[in-house]
Amino acid sequence: MNAVMAPAEIARVIAVVCTDIEKMEEMASAFPQFWTEIAPKSDYYSLRPEWFASPAPTVSSFDVVDLLEFGESLDDDFLTYLKCLTELHKRRRKYGLILQRQPLPTMVQVSPRSLMEYGSDFPPEALASWLTWRKFFYDLDNRCAQETGYLFEPILASAIGGEPKSSREKVVRRSADNSKGRQVDCWKVLPDGTALAYELKLRVTIAASGQGRFSEELSFADDCRQSGAKPILVVLDPTENNKLTELQAAFQHHGGEAYVGDDAWSHLEDEAGPTMANFIERYVRKPVSEISAFETLLANDPTRRGHAPLDLAAGLSGSRMTIRLGNHERTFERNEDQSLATEEPDDE
Repeated sequence: MNAVMAPAEIARVIAVVCTDIEKMEEMASAFPQFWTEIAPKSDYYSLRPEWFASPAPTVSSFDVVDLLEFGESLDDDFLTYLKCLTELHKRRRKYGLILQRQPLPTMVQVSPRSLMEYGSDFPPEALASWLTWRKFFYDLDNRCAQETGYLFEPILASAIGGEPKSSREKVVRRSADNSKGRQVDCWKVLPDGTALAYELKLRVTIAASGQGRFSEELSFADDCRQSGAKPILVVLDPTENNKLTELQAAFQHHGGEAYVGDDAWSHLEDEAGPTMANFIERYVRKPVSEISAFETLLANDPTRRGHAPLDLAAGLSGSRMTIRLGNHERTFERNEDQSLATEEPDDE
């Protein structure tokens, strides 16, 4: 599924960048013929998708090129900022399409799950609805996690002046098999030639099922050192646990550095420079921090956190779906795309 942007939408994303970096007056003077059509009236997260997509007949593809060239002259990091914001905008637009088009699961997909609850407080009709909604939200969450995964590491890597590297590029080789490479979330070479290999993580969990993967993560720092790179661990969630402590120790043992929580955010913003630090703070740190703030410690144990969610209600009437959370309501039109359906009856 592709989220295609017309020239007017690209121009409006460029205008948001210019607003963020406080270059609105320069843009307004350079492009008075259409600036009022593309200038944002509020910050990015407050703007509706419909505003970005609305027509602007006076804006052409040639105007977009002119906007890009002029913007680049205003700030050395203009194109990097635009690249990151465009990637965020593209993923948000795509997820908006997923919300509209993700099919409800079929009974064939969910009916085997009824064995866990059949005959309980829910009669068959209610149980069928419960299984349907549950699987639908599960599918949406998987799609959301996938889009976030595609977005999170590349924009942080770009923001701090690096780039992701695939295992095929072999900038870091496996110590156990030198013919194989390792994926690097962010590869950055300093002016003095020092190579930095970043592992960027939202959090480090203590799930036992991830033991094999955790062994991979522990060996990353050693592989970096033996490949001539300095390993850098950045973990945004400060929640303490034994695995996080062990991972920090591994990076430091192999000549690397580890940043967690506020120190991680500060490191990213220091590496990014003023313009891109603004991007990180505005588009990544603020949303993550504001949502994380609803989580509280349980029984004063820093390893255990939770929060009480608002009451949930979901309804479908014709093609219109409504989601209510407490007193808050969101409604959107549905137009299912069967290519997004899960083929397997049980995909767990």
